[in-house]
Amino acid sequence: MARYKEIFEIWRRDNSLTQALSASYEMLERTGRMFNASVTALRQDGSGAIRASIFEEDQAINRYHQAVRKKVLRHLAITGGTNLISGLVLASIVDDIERIGDYTKNIAELAASHNKRLSCGCCEEEIVSIEKAVADVCTRIVPILQSSNQAAARRLIGESLWIRKSCDNIVQDLVLEQDETLIPGNAVVLALYVRYLKRISAHLTNILSSVVNPYERIGYKEDDA
Repeated sequence: MARYKEIFEIWRRDNSLTQALSASYEMLERTGRMFNASVTALRQDGSGAIRASIFEEDQAINRYHQAVRKKVLRHLAITGGTNLISGLVLASIVDDIERIGDYTKNIAELAASHNKRLSCGCCEEEIVSIEKAVADVCTRIVPILQSSNQAAARRLIGESLWIRKSCDNIVQDLVLEQDETLIPGNAVVLALYVRYLKRISAHLTNILSSVVNPYERIGYKEDDA
């Protein structure tokens, strides 16, 4: 089964797929900007005022998503299904990016509803670490895709594995009311926020897995049976 590096070369040789690939990079860069703005709104600003740019970026991502799907479908129709796997991989990547945009928008909506800076109580330090780790992946993922660097993709996946487990532990502690300093409203917002961070991290990992796994294994660990 073809791997990302081989598929990347196919994309580079076909103008329509090259355009679609460039659009996927633009989508990832936009979701990175959205993520930073949404986290700032919830965790630093605290005014409840959400910049319209966050929602404009989400709409732009949706348009890119539809455009890439259309380009892939048109390519497959014209070529009679040639390079089917490359089209499926690209469609899978933009599906994950679109979901990242949705979860990031959800964070912005939390900020608007909460209307004050979110305090995370006893897990404040851990949440900050998660936020920084997710932002770091957002920054590093595009160069990895552009270079189809499998070693860098594996390394970043490995560096990110702790995020999902940490998010699960925080939610479990919230359910068990381990931190009595958190008022109910904060606890609810925090639980939702942590789940959104987990899902964003998971979708970023799915995208990275496309660099090291064949199509049918995208989203799974490289060594899974």
